[in-house]
Amino acid sequence: MASLAPQACASGLRRGQRHIWGGRANLRRALYLAALTASRYDPTLRTFRARLQAQGKPTKVILTACARKLLTILNAMMRDETDYSKQPT
Repeated sequence: MASLAPQACASGLRRGQRHIWGGRANLRRALYLAALTASRYDPTLRTFRARLQAQGKPTKVILTACARKLLTILNAMMRDETDYSKQPT
């Protein structure tokens, strides 16, 4: 469990921002750094990052979204037993 899903900080009538917390901090940190690099050099994640930037999203939100997308790709690779180089673009 990487805990990359935003958790709402709300109680009763109080509505706060969503935050990423809980889970394995070391795994989350590794995915965040991998997403930072992959969003610059991987064509799929680069276009995803550019689309979010065009929507005006903050940089940390973009990197967290890229980390979630990267985790989804890695889970699919494990499920299908494929290499990263064989991923469709």
